[in-house]
Amino acid sequence: MEEKTELQLAEGTVSAIIYQNEENGYTILRLDVKEEEMTAVGTMPGVSPGEYLSLRGRWVRHATYGPQFKAETVERRLPQGLKEIYHYLASGAVKGVGKATARLLIEEFGEEVLNVIEEHPEQLTRIRGISPKRARQIGDVFRQQMGMRRLMEFLTAHNLPLELASPLRRAYGDVALEVLTANPYLLVNEEFQVEFSQTDGLALSLGVGAEDPQRLEAGLIFELAHNNLNNGHTFLPHRKLVEATGMLLEVSGELLEECLESLAARGEVECETVAGQEAVYLPALYEAEVFVAQRVREMSREELTPPERLDRLIRQIQREQGITYAPQQRQAVELAASRQVVLLTGGPGTGKTTCLRGVLALFDAMGLETALAAPTGRAAKRLGELCGTEASTIHRLLETGFDPHSGKLVFNHDAYDPLPADAVIVDETSMVDLPLMAALLGALRGDCRLVLVGDPDQLPSVGPGNLFADLIRSKIVPTVRLTEIFRQAAQSAIVRNAHMVNHGELPDLRKNDNDFFFLSRRDSQSALDTIVDLCRRRLPERMGIPADQIQVLSPTRRRGTGTRALNQALQQALNPPLEGKGERRFGDWVFRAGDRVMQVKNNYDILWREEGGVRSGMGMFNGDIGVIRSIEGEVATVDFDGRVVEYTPDMLGELEPAFAVTVHKAQGSEYRAVILAALEGAPMLMTRGILYTAITRAKELFIVVGDQGAVARMVANDRQDRRYSGLRARLAEQEE
Repeated sequence: MEEKTELQLAEGTVSAIIYQNEENGYTILRLDVKEEEMTAVGTMPGVSPGEYLSLRGRWVRHATYGPQFKAETVERRLPQGLKEIYHYLASGAVKGVGKATARLLIEEFGEEVLNVIEEHPEQLTRIRGISPKRARQIGDVFRQQMGMRRLMEFLTAHNLPLELASPLRRAYGDVALEVLTANPYLLVNEEFQVEFSQTDGLALSLGVGAEDPQRLEAGLIFELAHNNLNNGHTFLPHRKLVEATGMLLEVSGELLEECLESLAARGEVECETVAGQEAVYLPALYEAEVFVAQRVREMSREELTPPERLDRLIRQIQREQGITYAPQQRQAVELAASRQVVLLTGGPGTGKTTCLRGVLALFDAMGLETALAAPTGRAAKRLGELCGTEASTIHRLLETGFDPHSGKLVFNHDAYDPLPADAVIVDETSMVDLPLMAALLGALRGDCRLVLVGDPDQLPSVGPGNLFADLIRSKIVPTVRLTEIFRQAAQSAIVRNAHMVNHGELPDLRKNDNDFFFLSRRDSQSALDTIVDLCRRRLPERMGIPADQIQVLSPTRRRGTGTRALNQALQQALNPPLEGKGERRFGDWVFRAGDRVMQVKNNYDILWREEGGVRSGMGMFNGDIGVIRSIEGEVATVDFDGRVVEYTPDMLGELEPAFAVTVHKAQGSEYRAVILAALEGAPMLMTRGILYTAITRAKELFIVVGDQGAVARMVANDRQDRRYSGLRARLAEQEE
């Protein structure tokens, strides 16, 4: 933790900009303070050389560059006096004005020159060499800078983070401040993500009444978009939405009913009776659900002509792969030959991978161009290794981009530019949420085949919808459910115990098998010590499994065996500080060269390059795990399985330590060895689904460290949070 000292004051003129991230305003600059230069860092969007800054913050010591002033608040003052104004203009702060022009402007307008540039730029034509067009351009640039300045002053005055300035300007341009003061509730939108309570406080301070329709409508949208949808819902029942918003805003339901009608009339929400509920949707999720239901229904009806001599072709594939399909596996391959969309499900050891390879070989023999995809980078890498060909994330398959005007995700492949594929196979489909499936379906050509593979008993997607389970339960989509556990797989205690847990049976934890072990620890400190010893010494020395092939999991982030405590202990044991090893503090964590880290938010605008190659691309995604290769100066270089990304200090908030991760974050990944801390946690996290998902992440070895009672509670707790989703009902309606 950083020492919380009293904020100090530093005032001076900006002499140089060393680095500035235009996306979020993070800046490193040189500040002249009483004829001495100092380095200041912080969020200072739009700051230019020549400006006078008043900063409040703390001194920190950079490993390479020494002392720096880390600004927490920033006040900007326009230069005053002819000398300051000349230095400001001559620095190039205003595009189109250099040293010579700055001198002429000062001579002509004196100390009024900045007011003339902003309010009366046409008067600049009095200067020889400044045309009317150039005068307008100079005025436009300066007004933009003044707009950013006033926006920052507003944010500072209302204790809002300065990081908001850049996305607000990107979204609303020169009138960002006017738009914000007219509707402060826009700050709760996805691109700004300000807490509703803080936004509400701002609005009330600006004179918005407690029963103002603007406030009531904002509360309804907030509940719909940011609160309940974070629980995976695609809609909320009308009654629940009104009740929750009424509690949030402390207003009557009658007022909210009127506002909800207004929102629906304007198309800002969609209201429809579905699945026996008076459902209220955000328009984007409504459109996604309707489209997925319609497209899946169309594809499910389509019966294709299988290739000639299919039996002979399947026998040939079996010979080439050295296997003989079980009846269910053969059914899956045959179904893929004759149907446009197929679901393939099954638990561990039931032969999903064999089916996958068979379907891929069949498509190859049919001359189909097949794309393999999965929701996460690790799942895609594993899929590619299993099938012996390249696989990508769904985002990369669709060629994700970043729209600088809206600040939102866009896909290059859509209905107007479909994927150049005859077939698409998606693994780990239980992790795919409704909007992503809508994007994928929208990018398929009309005759493209689709095979969706997954385990419906694993945790559902983090995003909205219950897609895979809804598709299976609808009984509309051709489905093969693999149930036979093959003899070789049945020899694995990991496989046997995973199925026992899934059926609500407690494994015999006293019987330690060759790949499944239980180590009883009754308190968090002894569990923590045991896990550290397993990773640092016992597994590497006794079983030949190096620490970088062991993944520690926990159901929870907090408490004594949560990922926070585990990461601190594991970093100290596996990657301690060492002279010459680069490190950089961010918040409560010291990132260090050699650390295992995880990208924890989708960043579609980040550039990666292939290590040792010429390929590069855009986008890193929530759940991608990498290793910090170096920290030099301001830059941390992270290797994500061959994709190398450079993180500047302002980007470190997108990384978290990953020596230990939550079970939710481990979805879609497979590790050589998994250690699960099972001791304590909230009932909503200590569930059968969490335990089952954790066990099925292990390839060779699974170890539970904790309390047998906690494991028993997890097995018994079949809690599954209800998700409001209309997809299954829409599919059934279309069937009728």
